[in-house]
Amino acid sequence: MRPDTSPAARALITMEAIQDQPGITAERLAERLGVSARAIRRYVGILRDAEIPVESTRGPAGGYRLGRGTRLPPLVFSSAEALGLVMAVLDGHHPAADPDDPVGAAVAKLLRAMPQHVADQADVVRRSTAAAPDRGAARPDPATTVDLVRARSENRCVAVLYRSENGREFTTEVEPWAVVVRHGRWYLLCRSVRSGTVRTYRVDRIHRVEPLDRTFRLPDDLDPVGSLEEHLAAGWEHPTEVLIEAPLAEVAWLPRTMGRLEAADEGRTRLVGTTSNPRGYAEDLARILVPFTVVGGPDLRTAVAALAAHLAAATRRPSADDIPGRGAGDVGGVRSAGGATAGRTMQ
Repeated sequence: MRPDTSPAARALITMEAIQDQPGITAERLAERLGVSARAIRRYVGILRDAEIPVESTRGPAGGYRLGRGTRLPPLVFSSAEALGLVMAVLDGHHPAADPDDPVGAAVAKLLRAMPQHVADQADVVRRSTAAAPDRGAARPDPATTVDLVRARSENRCVAVLYRSENGREFTTEVEPWAVVVRHGRWYLLCRSVRSGTVRTYRVDRIHRVEPLDRTFRLPDDLDPVGSLEEHLAAGWEHPTEVLIEAPLAEVAWLPRTMGRLEAADEGRTRLVGTTSNPRGYAEDLARILVPFTVVGGPDLRTAVAALAAHLAAATRRPSADDIPGRGAGDVGGVRSAGGATAGRTMQ
């Protein structure tokens, strides 16, 4: 802190340090800002006089933190934080430069509230970078999401009205364990009150959330992301079982959404799961570059055979009649019968 820094500026710098590290002590603040602990207490007094709620706690675990009050403390961002915020919005495929989009409007308000030198880089990225739409994404109703997150924080069971992919509607009572965002889709990881089984529901397909009086206890060892991926492969209508000619360690990279991996013997691995889309599951299996056999699931076996026939057909040598605009002597890009070369190299 420069010697000519005004008391008001020193107070704001103090507030920024408290924002960065809630619970920081006066001594550590003094060391960080290069002033005395007495000066820190004076700057805190200036903030409180401005109705900015700075709370202090005594004791070994004590320190300063910003509380809630009648006046919102100014938000202080570094250039890196502002740029990171904009990049996170773009990563989520939101139109960050669209003032009519709620997220874009919120980002614009934040940048306008920041000092020019802090906001400049982030504003350039916001205006000049386009977020390609994620066609697989499905953003839920914010009110539904808030209701689920609130029920989770209160450990309160809820009744949800759900509409499945095929249009079937049903109401079920669940323990909302976690809301997880995965590849642009929002999921509710929960346990059914009636059956006691773990379920996963798409939040964008939940059309009503009703809090219940019943509460629940969250599992102590819950891994929300891991549990979600494991249960995304369970409970679907098409069973799958695949024997892979490779040891478990070599295929551990397979996503847990495909099912459970278990060692069949020293050199082979069994993959067991379920799917609602045999064709898509067959396409995922095609990524496995070692031999495998579909030993369970007639629908999956049919889908794998169809995919294999489709790929095999793509490798046959085309005839002249298969290629639009080419005659009998044009195949391969060279015209026979004395003609000129027809093919061109694309750069």
